[in-house]
Amino acid sequence: MAFFETFRKPAVLPTPETALPGRAQPVATAETHFVTGRPLKGPVPEGYAVATFALGCFWGAERLFWRLPGVYLTSVGYIGGFTENPTYEEVCSGRTGHAEAVEVVFDPNAVSYADLVRLFFESHDPTQGMRQGNDVGTQYRSAIFVHDEAQRAVAEAAREAYGKALARAGRPAAITTTIEPAGPYYFAEDYHQQYLAKNPDGYCGLGGTGIACPAPGAGALS
Repeated sequence: MAFFETFRKPAVLPTPETALPGRAQPVATAETHFVTGRPLKGPVPEGYAVATFALGCFWGAERLFWRLPGVYLTSVGYIGGFTENPTYEEVCSGRTGHAEAVEVVFDPNAVSYADLVRLFFESHDPTQGMRQGNDVGTQYRSAIFVHDEAQRAVAEAAREAYGKALARAGRPAAITTTIEPAGPYYFAEDYHQQYLAKNPDGYCGLGGTGIACPAPGAGALS
C-alpha cells in the first residue's frame, strides 16, 4: 500500500490555505459492511456510541476492531484534514491534512471506550510521528478523534499511562499521538472498506510495541 507513496509526501501537515480544494459530492463507497452486511452509514443504534482512531494504514486497523466483541460496525475513512470529500490519491499526496482512520460503532454495555483505546495503543507504535513502520506520510499519524469530553478524558488518561509504561520498559521516545475533536469524517472508497476481509492475504503494516497499555477503566479483551 505504501511503497509507491513514500517518495512523494511532505512530512508536515498543510494549512487550510495550501490544502487541496476537494469537491461538494462525496466519493462513492460501499452501501453495506462486507463482513456483517449492516448499512455502512448507519443509523447508529440507540444506546450505542461512535469512536474514531487513526493508527497507520486503515486496512489492518479496521480488522482489529471489527473482530472485537461488542463492536457493531466499522468503516474506514479520512478525518482531521481540510479538503472536502477527498479521494484516496489526494490523501496520499499529503495535501489534504487527513489521517487514514477507522470509525467504530460499539455497544458500551459490551465493550468500553477504554477497551477500544487500549486496543488502539497496543496495536501500533504511537511514538513514530508522521509514519507507521514503512508507511510514511502525514496520513499515517497516530491520533484519537474524540466525540465528547468523556472520551477525551479516557484518551488522555490512557495516553499518559501508556507513556509511563513505555518509559518503564526502556523506550525513550515520547508518544506522538494527538487527541483531537472529531470533525468531518469522509468515507473511503468502496475497495478500501473491509479490505482484508475481501483480500485475506493483503498488506497490513501494523505492528505494536509489545508493551501492554494500562488504560484506566479497560477490561479483559477476548
